[in-house]
Amino acid sequence: MICEDTAEFATALPPRGALAGLDLGTKTIGVAVSDGLRSVATPLETIRRKKFTLDAEALLAILSKREIAGIVLGLPRNMDGSEGPRAQSTRAFARNFARLSDLPIGYWDERLSTVAAERALLEADTSRARRAEVIDHVAAGYILQGALDRLRHMATE
Repeated sequence: MICEDTAEFATALPPRGALAGLDLGTKTIGVAVSDGLRSVATPLETIRRKKFTLDAEALLAILSKREIAGIVLGLPRNMDGSEGPRAQSTRAFARNFARLSDLPIGYWDERLSTVAAERALLEADTSRARRAEVIDHVAAGYILQGALDRLRHMATE
């Protein structure tokens, strides 16, 4: 089930259970997961993209092993809020993945998530080589944490 907004996503989720955050790139997929109470996002790993069926297989294995209850996909909007080819590609991935999994899929505006991840890694004095290895799943962590914070805020409104 693909949810177009955070309220719809919140309604589709079970009351408890970890969520996964995905940062879809053309060459990689950054993966982050939350705890079961959905308070903290933790960068997990980066999947090197091959073709959709293999990428989906790798994701499904992670989701199953971690007992994930929902997926937050980073939606790469342009700075003016419009959607370009990368956002369309992300939506196509979501449609294809929804055929393989019953998990609710929500979108999160990922503008500047990679910039924030890069800044955090620089502040941590991470080497250039190490940054290249981890940037995608650290960005996925930023995407997922933003969604977790919004879901928590909605629950208290």
